Amino acid sequence: MTDLLVVAAHPAETTYLPAGTDVVLTGIGMSRAATHTTRAIVERVPDARNRGRLTVVNLGSCGGLCPGAHGIFEPSLVINRDIDAELMRAMGSDPQESINLTEMGQPGDGSVLATGDSFVAGGPVRDALEQRADLVNMEGFAVAVACREMGVGLRMVKHVSDDAGEQALDWATRVDQSARALADWWENFRSGESPA
Repeated sequence: MTDLLVVAAHPAETTYLPAGTDVVLTGIGMSRAATHTTRAIVERVPDARNRGRLTVVNLGSCGGLCPGAHGIFEPSLVINRDIDAELMRAMGSDPQESINLTEMGQPGDGSVLATGDSFVAGGPVRDALEQRADLVNMEGFAVAVACREMGVGLRMVKHVSDDAGEQALDWATRVDQSARALADWWENFRSGESPA
């Protein structure tokens, strides 16, 4: 039987999960997400030989980069948007800036999630990202790296809370809708139904 561990960045994203759900809150940003996810995996399954029985379920809100993006997404690919991958390759190093989530147990819906440490709220950064990805957040890539390196499965589920433009500045109010949608997804997932 597979053990499930919910990983989220902020407590507001997990408000409506049922009592008793195993939840780890990482805090905002990639360093914290990678560190707290790794620590949680080691604490729950100290013996690396048994880690195949654990699946991390990364729940969280995100910004939608495509016009009209809304609802739940289960990305197929997550990228590190903060690294200049072509420059690194030109210098002879492979930055491994993308992770195919379908290779880690994710059904995938074809969407691409771009992760980085800066908050995206419009402007040239958002415009450039829209050419590369469908969604944007600040932890997904780091959670995926931790899971890949530790040998555990991953389900990454994101709910669009805003348009990664001016709406993003109102995240604190908008996240409640994301938390409700993510809790609904979790309930369906736990009951064995196909989450919508």
